Amino acid sequence: MGAVVVVGTHWGDEAKGKLVDLLAQDAELVIRYGGGPNAGHTVHVGESTYKFHLIPSGILNPKTLSIMADGMVIDPATLVREIETLQGVGIDTSNLRISHNAHVILPYHRLLDQLEEKLKGAGAIGTTGRGVGPCYADKASRVGVRMGDLIDPKRLRERLTAALPLKNAILTKVFEAEAVELEALIAELTPLGEKLARYVCDTQALAGEALEANKRILFEGAQATMLDIDGGTYPFVTSSHPISGGACIGTGVPPTAISEILGVVKAYTSRVGAGTVPTELLDERGDKIRERGNEYGTTTGRPRRIGWLDGFALQYAARVNGLTGICIGHLDVLAGFETINICVGYTKNGVLLKHFPAGDVCLMDGCEPVYEALPGWPEDSIDNVTRFEDLPANAQAYVRRVELLAGVPARFVSIGPRRDQTLLTPNSPAPAQLFASPKISLLTEK
Repeated sequence: MGAVVVVGTHWGDEAKGKLVDLLAQDAELVIRYGGGPNAGHTVHVGESTYKFHLIPSGILNPKTLSIMADGMVIDPATLVREIETLQGVGIDTSNLRISHNAHVILPYHRLLDQLEEKLKGAGAIGTTGRGVGPCYADKASRVGVRMGDLIDPKRLRERLTAALPLKNAILTKVFEAEAVELEALIAELTPLGEKLARYVCDTQALAGEALEANKRILFEGAQATMLDIDGGTYPFVTSSHPISGGACIGTGVPPTAISEILGVVKAYTSRVGAGTVPTELLDERGDKIRERGNEYGTTTGRPRRIGWLDGFALQYAARVNGLTGICIGHLDVLAGFETINICVGYTKNGVLLKHFPAGDVCLMDGCEPVYEALPGWPEDSIDNVTRFEDLPANAQAYVRRVELLAGVPARFVSIGPRRDQTLLTPNSPAPAQLFASPKISLLTEK
C-alpha cells in the first residue's frame, strides 16, 4: 500500500477537511503534518457539523489512528477544549496520538503575535493572533518547549526558566507590556500537560511501523501552497510548509512512501488576510459567491476575499506539489452565473508571463490576470445530482478545463458541504484504491 497526501492548491480554505474525512474512511492512519490552531477544517456528516482546529478530521473514523505530528505547533488549552468538545458529542478520542516533538504554543507566543501585528500597523500580515509564528520562530531558534517537555514537570520548569528572561525583556522593553511570571505560567500549563499526557508518544516510530506493516496512511495538510513559508506569496504566508514536501519534513516519513498527492481546488479563489489576490472580485459577484459559499474563516470568522479561479497559480501548485490528481470543491456555489471566468495566465507590463511569479509577493506587483470565459449553468441544476455524468454539460466542461490547467485528472467533484455530496468522476479509482498504488521499494539483501 502507498500513502496519500492531501494539500491545498491556493491560499487555504479549499475544504481539505471534507476530502480528508472522505478518504479517512479507508485509511488506517491520518497524520496532520504541520500548522497550528490558525487553520480550521469544517466537516459535515449527515446533520452534524464538526469544526477542527488542531485535531486531524480523521478522528471521526474510530478505526483510524489520528496523529498530530512533529511539524505541528500546538496550543494545549485549545487542544484540550477540542478534545472535550468532541467527547461531549460522543466522538471517541482514544485513537488520538500527539508527537512528543511537536512544539507548544505558550501564552507569551499569543501575546507577542498580537503585539507584533499591532506594531506593524498598515504593514500587518493579517495573522490570526494565535501565536503560531512566534512559536515556530522559537523552534528555529532552539528555545522552544515541546510536548514532551509539557508532560514532564521537571523539564517544563527547566525550559521555561531558560526561555522567560528573553521573552520578558522583549515584552517589557520593546512593547512595554507586563512580564510573564514563571510560577503562574507553570500553574496554568501543568494541568493541561496532565490531561494530554496519555496521548503523547513517539509518532515517528508509529508511522514507521505502519509503513513496515503496509498500512494505509493519509497525510492531512493545513493551509495551502500559496501560504508556504518558502514557495508562497512571502511575506503574506504562514510559518511552516503546507506543500506536499512538508508531509515528509513534519512526520519523519520518507518521500519514497508517498504514492498519491491530491490537490484540493476551490472552484473559485479565496483567501483570508493581507496579500495579493490577482483575480479578486470587489463587486456584487464576489459578494454573491462569499454568501453562497459561506466564506468566513472557521477559526477566526473573518470574511474571506473572493476571486475567480486562478488557474495560473494552480499550475504552479501542481508542479511544486507533484500533484497526481485534484478534487474540485464548491462547484455548486458557481451555479447561476451566466459567465464564469478562469485566470489562465498573467501579464506584467504588457508581457505574458511564462512562469507563475512565486516566492515573493513583490514579484506579483503589476500582474494582471488573463481570463478565459466559460458559460455557466442554472442555479438549481446540481442540487440533487449523485453522479458526475448527470451534471449540466457546462459544469462538466468547467471541471474538464480545470483538469487541463492542472495537468492531472479530477478525482472528485464536491457539490455541497456534506460527505455524500462528493462525486467520483468517470474512470477515477474508488477512494480505497488510491491507497493501493505501491510505494517505491528499496532492495534488501537476501
